[in-house]
Amino acid sequence: MATFRVGIGSFNIQDGAVGFGTDTDGLGNLKVKGVTKTTDIKVSGASTLTRYSGFAADNINQLENITLTSEAGTIGDIVVGVGTSVIISSASTVTVGTVESVSIGTHFSPPVGGIEERGQDFVEGMMRFNTDLNTMEFYNGNEWRQFTYRQDLKNSPTSMGRGIISGYFINESVQVSTQGNSIDFGRLTNSLYGSASASSSTRGMVMGGWGPTPGSPGQDLDVEYITMASKGDAIDFGADNSGGWGSQGASDSVRALSAGGGYPSATTDIDLFIFSTVGSHVDYADITAARSRGDRAACSPVRAVFSGGYGPTHRKYDTKITASSGNTTEFGDMLFGNRLSGCVSDHTRGVAGGAYTDETPGYLGFYESFTIASTGVAVYFGEATMKTGARASTQNMVRGLFGGGSISPTQTNAIDMITIQTSGNATDFGDLTRSQHSLCGMCDSHGGLGGY
Repeated sequence: MATFRVGIGSFNIQDGAVGFGTDTDGLGNLKVKGVTKTTDIKVSGASTLTRYSGFAADNINQLENITLTSEAGTIGDIVVGVGTSVIISSASTVTVGTVESVSIGTHFSPPVGGIEERGQDFVEGMMRFNTDLNTMEFYNGNEWRQFTYRQDLKNSPTSMGRGIISGYFINESVQVSTQGNSIDFGRLTNSLYGSASASSSTRGMVMGGWGPTPGSPGQDLDVEYITMASKGDAIDFGADNSGGWGSQGASDSVRALSAGGGYPSATTDIDLFIFSTVGSHVDYADITAARSRGDRAACSPVRAVFSGGYGPTHRKYDTKITASSGNTTEFGDMLFGNRLSGCVSDHTRGVAGGAYTDETPGYLGFYESFTIASTGVAVYFGEATMKTGARASTQNMVRGLFGGGSISPTQTNAIDMITIQTSGNATDFGDLTRSQHSLCGMCDSHGGLGGY
């Protein structure tokens, strides 16, 4: 092979070594100083290209296999033919300019790993498969968002957005996207109230509670589940630990968490359940302080925020990474020391309300909001339709509902409606089938599930 020792155009070949597309011993890589650009690269055969930073191609037409081991850039389309592959080594990057399309003939293999394996150098448009959430995700320049596939073949338009309110033997459902009264869904195995609740897109879980059995009321540690898409009675799932009464539920698409609760004294335990299985709890983590009497936590696809609790010392939010077994950390302050608070959330924002404060004391008539990804004090969101506490909460990704609750000395069956991303006063949604307090809520589309 010839050795070039003179400048060619705007670049110089260095070190007297050219090993481009050859297996001849003793030759190195093609080394280029300066900047050059090609209008078209066509690669045939099994080729390995070592490219230097700044190499730009208008068009890469890959006919067979290619391996990139350094930096590559393109400002045109990328076409990968059927039966071929592009391999990008761990030490290399590909910079894409104004590419209108990437065409993959047969197979695309994204990076794979859990939440803690994302690293730190996020670039807008990055995609990977998240093994913690079991879904594809992408970075939008601000946060990781998840793609979620949901099958709903029986209904057009889709029936996703079902909310379930549970307690005292009864499950009732609402379609959150429309307004109206709840309807019967099925029955619980036990007459529980003050339970924690959690849900995926397919299963809802009622975890523990207080069982007002005639003659022997007391804490119940039973865990039951329902299938969100179809009416029917709850089925036994397993057992909670000590947080049977007044615990708070949180979930992503894989895990259900039950935090705090317990009687006669509250616990700091967080118990873990896996939606796809049945069985008893796993001791998972702890919250910062023993607390009881919450409902659902606010959730993003990666984080849960637990609110308030019994007593003025619990004027706090706690937060934890859902897929990590680490303990919670302090998130920030509530506007008041709330207990019996319901909570709804989309990917980014949580809204809490329908609570009792020991500071006034009395039931509160407003909602407060916070940003899940950051810490800080909650801010005023808007007024409720009435002052009440111990409300159940459910939602879709746009609306939040707060239903039932206590209005001293009685109860209500009214359902409040808010728009999660738009601060403002609640409006009337409809009514539950009964007036009752300390119910719990589930839904098939909330912020912890990812997707759109």
